[in-house]
Amino acid sequence: MSFQPALPIGGYAGWQFLKRTMESQQAEFARAPAIQRDTEYFRSRIGEIASAEDLVGDRRLLRVALGAFGLDDDLPNRFFIRKVLEEGTEERRALANRLSDTRYREMSAAFGFGPGASAGAREPGFADRIVAAFQARQFERAVGTQSEDMRLALNLTRDLAKLAGRDSSERSKWFTVLGNPPLRQVFETAFGLPRGFGMLDVDRQVEVMQERSAKSFGAPSVSQFADPGKMEDLVRSFLLRGQLASGGIDPNTAGFAAVQLLQPLRAPTGLALRSLFPSAF
Repeated sequence: MSFQPALPIGGYAGWQFLKRTMESQQAEFARAPAIQRDTEYFRSRIGEIASAEDLVGDRRLLRVALGAFGLDDDLPNRFFIRKVLEEGTEERRALANRLSDTRYREMSAAFGFGPGASAGAREPGFADRIVAAFQARQFERAVGTQSEDMRLALNLTRDLAKLAGRDSSERSKWFTVLGNPPLRQVFETAFGLPRGFGMLDVDRQVEVMQERSAKSFGAPSVSQFADPGKMEDLVRSFLLRGQLASGGIDPNTAGFAAVQLLQPLRAPTGLALRSLFPSAF
């Protein structure tokens, strides 16, 4: 039987347990036979891959490559992934740059099969980096079979930390958040945004994110989440709101009263959007 992460309790208390046991649980998960077979095969074969065609032609390699970027569901979409990889990221009109999900751009840039790029698959340490990302995301998927919110929190602490430390403008970072479905979901939940939020013009969405971030965490920037304390505050807000929305929160939970003050969680679209964001209409 494959290793299943231990998650005896949900919500923020479950998150604290998971953090305390993370190192040992991840190590045990990485020793699972299926994970070892996939990672050993990737390490032994990736150095021979010279093109996107080679990569998508090997299903086992492609499974690890996609899994490292959280794109596991695209395994059957080999023609699409080949196009993403072959066009690279250098040209503005490249497919990866036109997709709203920024994970495709990250994968294409990492493998470097596009025009003007050097093949990352042949760089020293490349296999180890992809394998480490694959193992981390597969662990998250396993956690997600028990709690999708916990999976999103794990993804957040990795991907948002990298984004927060990136040398780019704050607007660019917020656009990246909006273009990364897992990160976007965490922020929308943590900020109590209505279901129809995505109907707004994308520039207005960035403004709302900045406004809510300043109100809740003290600054309108993504960069502030490089501070572990603020990252933890964001995770707490996301998990408590998630519990509250599902009706699974205990009124005695620390932070419950504060979360209540931020209701309503589920505002309707249309007229509610007009009242919440009048300048967008």
